[in-house]
Amino acid sequence: MAKEVIRPEQFARSQNKSLFEDIELELNPEQMQELSDLYEGIFDAFKPGKIITGKVIQVDSDGVLVDIEFKSRGLVPKYEFGEHELKALKAGDELEVMIDTLESPDGSVVLSYEKAKAMRAWNDIMKHYEAGEPVHGVVTHKVKGGLSVDIGIPAFLPGSQIDLQRVTDFDQFVGQTIPAKIIKVNQKRGNVIISRRKYLGDLRSESRKQIIDTLSEGQVIQGIVKNITNYGVFIDIGGLDGLLHITDMTWGRIAHPSEMVKIGDTITVKVLSFDKENEKISLGLKQLNDNPWAKVESELEVGKQIKGRVSSITDYGLFVEVAKDIEGLVHISEISWTDRINDLHKRFQVGDEVKVLIVSIDTENRRMSLSIKQLEDNPWESIEQQFKISDTVKGKISNITDFGIFIQILPGIDGLVHISDLSWTEHIDHPRDRYAIGDEVDSVILAIDKSNKKISLGIKQLLQDPWDAADTDYPVNSVVEGIISKITNFGAFAKLPSGIEGLVHNSVIAAEQNKKADEVFKVGEKHQLRVINVSKKERKLGLSTKLEGTTREEREAKPKKPFISERRAEAPRAKGSLQIALESAFKKDDDTSDETE
Repeated sequence: MAKEVIRPEQFARSQNKSLFEDIELELNPEQMQELSDLYEGIFDAFKPGKIITGKVIQVDSDGVLVDIEFKSRGLVPKYEFGEHELKALKAGDELEVMIDTLESPDGSVVLSYEKAKAMRAWNDIMKHYEAGEPVHGVVTHKVKGGLSVDIGIPAFLPGSQIDLQRVTDFDQFVGQTIPAKIIKVNQKRGNVIISRRKYLGDLRSESRKQIIDTLSEGQVIQGIVKNITNYGVFIDIGGLDGLLHITDMTWGRIAHPSEMVKIGDTITVKVLSFDKENEKISLGLKQLNDNPWAKVESELEVGKQIKGRVSSITDYGLFVEVAKDIEGLVHISEISWTDRINDLHKRFQVGDEVKVLIVSIDTENRRMSLSIKQLEDNPWESIEQQFKISDTVKGKISNITDFGIFIQILPGIDGLVHISDLSWTEHIDHPRDRYAIGDEVDSVILAIDKSNKKISLGIKQLLQDPWDAADTDYPVNSVVEGIISKITNFGAFAKLPSGIEGLVHNSVIAAEQNKKADEVFKVGEKHQLRVINVSKKERKLGLSTKLEGTTREEREAKPKKPFISERRAEAPRAKGSLQIALESAFKKDDDTSDETE
């Protein structure tokens, strides 16, 4: 419901002037002076546009009620306050306001906190801007491209000017009081742009000058971890960045600087070198302590057995900490005499305690070689005393590959049976077709290579080679029974009782039956075949489907065809010019000799 506004012209007027004609309204000088003293300063202190300080009486949903010691209290609307300002106000606080209207239509005094703050702020802003001094303000909220900061009036802080480093999370600054430099002012439009980055940069420059003047090599200082890379850590030492290289972080070994520090950490470092002209500083952390490697040779010696803790595992070996900040390497080849180790993580874990043997010490380069396998005797040194070539051994199959099988003949020592040494007669496509890991098999030692840690074994050598007696077991023209084992594009293979495979070639089948192998035979069928040739050297045996052949006597009785040695008459070759010249010369010599005679 709208309030009714009462205007002065609506008040009743007296038309009877005679009521006042007899009243003496003139004041004597004393009365005038008293009245003047009474009202002196009141109209100067309380007039629209004047900034005064009042006392907060009440804060409610309508706004803030302020006592300015006038005839009535003034109300500052709620919307003129920021959320953080309104929360901070309480009864009894002093508040600077501007008189907007001394008497509103409803008879109250209208005050403005916003106008007072803006007027006072603009004066301060221009003063700070001209003097190049920083201002302080509260970040009220996030806006497009930056932050809004209350420095008496809303000022814009661009995102690129928030910090020296790139900032992605603007919300972390909301509610904070921050210092900044004013970089642009447009009072006519009421725009102010500030920069916290410039303030921090100027602060850093001043600090940098002081650091440069006082910094020296060997000085121990504190700094804050600013950035971490693969090769080291950048430390902020008061506006100047120094590099703490990964090799100067510890006398021991670390894979990455983040294992020791994190961004924001305050650490104590030592200045190793300082290039004042280029403002480059090298820092050290390990140099704060004595070099532990200086005492290594007196405390540790080559050949000594010690215990250590696994500090790191790599593809090429184990790093073992044998003393504080002293690590040695157990190369993967020094883990076991016999086992093939591909993944060290399956055997060891960081923190495991292991016993090692010191193999070598290089204090200058801070390196130590360790060994685990050398704590035990090398079983390969006595392998030739335990086994001889042609010995028969028994063992379990430890591994199967496409080129053969590995048989463990001693714990950690395997011998290889090549696929060609599995059978004298059978064609094996893959050893897995006949054997499985864990099978116990007999084999014969074929060769021992101690230097390369290799043993060659054979399974077929357990039996006599059937080809040695092939010509006596299967003479030419003898009839044998065979099982068709394979049919190829050039013939059929038949397996004979001794395991030897003979070939019935397509050319033989075609001459005898005018057919091909796949038209005559099927795999698995039994057939009577005749041996037509045997070659032990080439390990080949030829077969025929024709069971009747000629005997030796019949072949010897047949007349032999005469050997024709005559060669066809060759056409005379054309004589060369040199040959003609030589013949002419010889002929002249003959004629001359005849005449002389």
